[in-house]
Amino acid sequence: MKAIRRFTVRPVLPEPLGHLAELARNLRWSWHPRTRELFRSVDPALWEASGCDPVRLLGGVPSARLAALARDEDFLRRLAETAAELREYVTGDRWYQEQSGADNQLPRAVAYFSPEFGITAALPQYSGGLGILAGDHLKAASDLGVPLIGVGLLYRHGYFRQSLSHDAWQQEHYPVLDPNELPVSLLREPDGTPARIALALPGGRSLLAHVWQAQVGRVPLLLLDSDVEENAPGERDVTDRLYGGGGEHRLLQEMLLGIGGVRAVRAYCRLTGHPEPEVFHTNEGHAGFLGLERIHELALAELGFDAALEAVRAGTVFTTHTPVPAGIDRFDRELVAHHFGPDAELPRIDVGDILRLGMETYPGGEPNLFNMAVMGLRLGSRANGVSTLHGSVSRGMFAGLWPGFDPEEVPITSITNGVHAPTWVAPEVLALGARQIGERRTEDALSVGGSDRWDAVADIHDTDIWELRRTLREQLVHEVRRRLHASWRQRGAATAELGWIDEVLDPDVLTIGFARRVPSYKRLTLMLRDRDRLMELLTHPERPLQIVVAGKAHPADDGGKRLIQELVRFTDDPRVRHRIVFLPDYGMAMAQKLYPGCDVWLNNPLRPLEACGTSGMKAALNGCLNLSVLDGWWDEWFEPDFGWAIPTADGAATDDDRRDDLEAAALYDLLERRIAPRFYERGPGGLPDRWIEMVRKTLTRLGPKVLAGRMVREYVEELYAPAARAHRALDATAAVELAAWKGRVRAAWHRVAVDHVEASATGATAELGSTLAVRVRVHLGELAPEDVEVQALAGRVDPEDHLTGATPVPLKPASGPDLEGRYVYEGPLALDRTGSFGYTVRILPAHRLLAGGAELGLVAVPSEATGEAAGVLMR
Repeated sequence: MKAIRRFTVRPVLPEPLGHLAELARNLRWSWHPRTRELFRSVDPALWEASGCDPVRLLGGVPSARLAALARDEDFLRRLAETAAELREYVTGDRWYQEQSGADNQLPRAVAYFSPEFGITAALPQYSGGLGILAGDHLKAASDLGVPLIGVGLLYRHGYFRQSLSHDAWQQEHYPVLDPNELPVSLLREPDGTPARIALALPGGRSLLAHVWQAQVGRVPLLLLDSDVEENAPGERDVTDRLYGGGGEHRLLQEMLLGIGGVRAVRAYCRLTGHPEPEVFHTNEGHAGFLGLERIHELALAELGFDAALEAVRAGTVFTTHTPVPAGIDRFDRELVAHHFGPDAELPRIDVGDILRLGMETYPGGEPNLFNMAVMGLRLGSRANGVSTLHGSVSRGMFAGLWPGFDPEEVPITSITNGVHAPTWVAPEVLALGARQIGERRTEDALSVGGSDRWDAVADIHDTDIWELRRTLREQLVHEVRRRLHASWRQRGAATAELGWIDEVLDPDVLTIGFARRVPSYKRLTLMLRDRDRLMELLTHPERPLQIVVAGKAHPADDGGKRLIQELVRFTDDPRVRHRIVFLPDYGMAMAQKLYPGCDVWLNNPLRPLEACGTSGMKAALNGCLNLSVLDGWWDEWFEPDFGWAIPTADGAATDDDRRDDLEAAALYDLLERRIAPRFYERGPGGLPDRWIEMVRKTLTRLGPKVLAGRMVREYVEELYAPAARAHRALDATAAVELAAWKGRVRAAWHRVAVDHVEASATGATAELGSTLAVRVRVHLGELAPEDVEVQALAGRVDPEDHLTGATPVPLKPASGPDLEGRYVYEGPLALDRTGSFGYTVRILPAHRLLAGGAELGLVAVPSEATGEAAGVLMR
């Protein structure tokens, strides 16, 4: 029979064990080995059965065992030491506090919004790379002492659990999650009642939400939950599933995340005394409405929309994660308009102003669609992609927002993602590092970085590295067999017909891993393009390969499900099923076993559609070598000393099938001719010396680069600190001034023009090291010289006279205005490069409070008849 009501009975811990509850409620246990070992020692069997979840563990420990632990002096000593260590970790000074000097340039707090957070499998509020990255961002911020507040949604069904049907079709299951059984607690008012967030809906309805708090080391993570009794059924279901539903349901989720999230932050700061954030970081466009709520707050203070927009933009950072327009949430303009205005949310902001922030009003855009990424870019003064290549792709994708500027000048920078090493490095790797350089230095190397610490890997003996690699591979083999057996039972197989699983994989065979979401561009089935050749590689008598594959398709993506079905049917073939497997239900728990156990991590997306691809980073930190298309992070950090690049057919193939054939053939060639021979090759001591050297270089050269600590430090130094300075500079008076100035410049810009350009040398050649005197006559209309900057841009020119790598040089006013209102600007231009060299000039708006010259998207350039604009050749 089914229960008519469900509730949680919490254990009552004996008073000497009170610190266990404190340790269980702080998610630092998920990446802190000593805390995990302490919980494991409570009851090793129950620890494993609980999925290594302290909350579930403590809920199931028998009272007799708790009583015995309360009398165990050794356990109580370790408990006290671990609890004291956590308190020191949470309250002591760390990297961030050491950077805060007398000038106080760093923000007092940063609010970090994301639709998903992958902290631990015990808190299943993530679907894939975006959420795992957000979780790693919070953990690294905690390790560094960055005063971050995380903001997301609490999904009562999380993301789906995946299984396979008998015919290998993906099945989705949505288990109900009870927050009382998760490592979270309700944010409460002083009188003990739950803090509530309210959003106004059309027709006089309301959307209410509770705020659950997870503690991620030093970082609070606020998760809004609409499953509130006072809500109508439709509103209660707003936070039902991660990326569930569409249309209005998705819009309400994103309104709750952005608008409700800001209100949750305000409530949290009011109730706890936490400093109010000076910087708001939008991790992808889903949370973009946070900027509207902050504008509304300032509008309530009678600042006015335009000035409030400038004040909000100054302290907002926007990170885009998608290299394809299809990955961006877009809503019909009428749907958005319906949910804002006098009868709904943000009544003090004109609906037209809201729509203008997100509408695709640029060439190639859909003018009736409200684009969340476009709004994020318009509401953020600083924006970035998540790898160098992705930054370039993003500048091209969003160039329409900055007409007149070349894509390389679009104000979207890049900070390459990183991964939280303490979460993803196997305990056995940590133990080897601790033996080599000490436990504390190992923890510092993984959290903070520093090549000096990683250089110590060079001193680890080859035998130790190879024994470690085999141990990790063997553990993976056992994990694969366990999961494969469970999968086949779910598919309807009887235990009696599954004896073959005991022979699946071999701990001495070269092991390749491939695990990720399954959109078409990631090409799950590229390895199947030539099945006969793949079979030969898998079953080679002397140099066999074995492959472990995992991944989920979006529930609405039947194309992705067909790819999984195609691959699984291949893995079911008795001829190869001992050498290639598909594991359903890919998630954090599986990943933490999979990355360390593989020798090679495979990634073969369509270039350049992989924004970053952090799974290969996690594998690398465990001594796994990367085999990847030059996309995402691999494009900037690949070196042949520690991995392989799959050649691509960009521009050479006539269609997608031809391209896949060419790139699959290149993949097979690498595996057969270079990778497998190197793995199985043995040196004089019986070890694969050259392979081990590649492992060593992977750790020493990539290790410090791929850390989330490095990533968060770059966010602090390159984005958060400048945003905080801009936020402080743009008080109410300055915001009003800037908004008025922008309005005046936009209105007058149509009369700004370059009238004439001349230079001191106009021949076809010039000498390297000489100087060109540039003289420009400009019309500024109603604007004054202090409103603009006149620049000369110089660089190499291609055969079509397009400048490449142009360097801007400000010119100075020399005279004016004349009777016709024209000004003359002059300046020297150094000819510092040989070859085809050209120059041009332009006029940009200029103001001390602008984040950059392209901010307004306004530029004036010479016309064909203006005069000399390019064409100096140097030899």
